[in-house]
Amino acid sequence: MKFSANLGFLWTELPLPRAIHAARAQGFAAVECHWPYDTPADDVAQALAETGLPMLGLNTRRGDVAAGENGLAALPGRGAEARAAVAEAVSYGAAIGARAVHVMAGRAQGPEAEAAFVDTLRHACALAAEQGMTILIEPLNRHDAPGYFLRTTDQAVAIMDRVGADNLRLMFDCYHVGRTEGDVIHRLGALLPRIGHVQIAAVPDRGAPDHGELHYPAIFAELARLGYDAPIGAEYRPGGPTEPTLGWLRPWLPASA
Repeated sequence: MKFSANLGFLWTELPLPRAIHAARAQGFAAVECHWPYDTPADDVAQALAETGLPMLGLNTRRGDVAAGENGLAALPGRGAEARAAVAEAVSYGAAIGARAVHVMAGRAQGPEAEAAFVDTLRHACALAAEQGMTILIEPLNRHDAPGYFLRTTDQAVAIMDRVGADNLRLMFDCYHVGRTEGDVIHRLGALLPRIGHVQIAAVPDRGAPDHGELHYPAIFAELARLGYDAPIGAEYRPGGPTEPTLGWLRPWLPASA
């Protein structure tokens, strides 16, 4: 198995270019991030080139975080802002060679929110396709993201079918699915053709994937059986320095790492 360090949670005490180097030093095969926009894209691209790590993805901006916003794409009446956030993410992602953009839906509900989300996603997919990039959508659980529009994998698949774009994929975060729906291994198998990225963290505390309700060695074995060979995103909260939490990773590293 190969793993990607989510630098939105890991090595957050370091500037993003240094965090990329730290991930490489610890044996990660890729990196991903949340909102890298305060770091010049050239600096990130240079660190990626120096380490040889691919950047798997980044998120669109959340909006007015102080006001509790958690994405814009499904907010009725905010289409212009949502499209601007998508354009920014795709442009920044293209500059650093990112493979995907996660379009954040935001806190909303109802048919108008769904229509807004579908419209933004169609625009996002067209823009990303010009750069050879994928658009990801991710259901978030109600405990961490109360009121978030996209809650379940079934809802995500229905949205994907409605958008009808080949480069729209599901971000399957085992943590969020575990907290909301359960039956993670079965859902991975059923949804594999629609999945663009897999992420991991312990359930329910979102710590390192070495404890809690999900037995990750079994999940990794199932992913291997299914033929999934892309890097799996370690998107967990280390609760302190990252290195002491990486014991879970060691058995999966090549002998030379």
